Amino acid sequence: MVHKAFKFRIYPNKEQEILITKTFGCSRFVFNHFLAKWNNTYKETGKGLTYSACSAELPQLKKEFVWLKEVDSIAIQSSLRNLADAYIRFFKKQNNAPRFKSKRNKVQSYTTKYTNGNIAISGNKIKLPKLGYVKFAKSREVEGRILNATIRQNPSGKYFVSILAETEVQELPKTGSAVGVDIGIKDCAILSTGEIFANPKWFRTLEKKLARTTHSFQAKRVCNRTQL
Repeated sequence: MVHKAFKFRIYPNKEQEILITKTFGCSRFVFNHFLAKWNNTYKETGKGLTYSACSAELPQLKKEFVWLKEVDSIAIQSSLRNLADAYIRFFKKQNNAPRFKSKRNKVQSYTTKYTNGNIAISGNKIKLPKLGYVKFAKSREVEGRILNATIRQNPSGKYFVSILAETEVQELPKTGSAVGVDIGIKDCAILSTGEIFANPKWFRTLEKKLARTTHSFQAKRVCNRTQL
């Protein structure tokens, strides 16, 4: 089983665009909120937080900021997961410390996970959590089991969705009658059956002939110079 990504351009209507923008903002807010809390905790105790500890605080955070309930809850949860993963890679010295996200970034995105059929494809439309069915440019079929979807807006304002799916790859059948080949210098090839194919001799023959011709030409030049 391998993971395979499928990227398509989507064409949300005005209401969907507004909700996408709100989801960008809410995901960014949650990321920055817990990043600040993570940094403060580390300064005070010398230890960071955990994903579980931060996730347990999300319900209370939604009570304080009720507008967080307007968007896809899985997207907010994924934003928190991304922060935890960023810290794990940082402590493993695989990347720099996570930084605060800005709404001025040229590219905005959020990720949502598949659960209970919340992501599906029907004709030229794709179903996404909270957004419903969104028109998209279907250039190929999505193969395999859908795992998640990332909605992204590029600097030009266009919207895209990247579908990550798990698909099975079939191995090529092995044949018992296959013959191994060993390429050598002395011999051209030696099969696993023991059969030997010698290197062609025409190159060495031409090489010797060229050497004799060159030697004869140089000798004539010496004789001519001596006679002069």
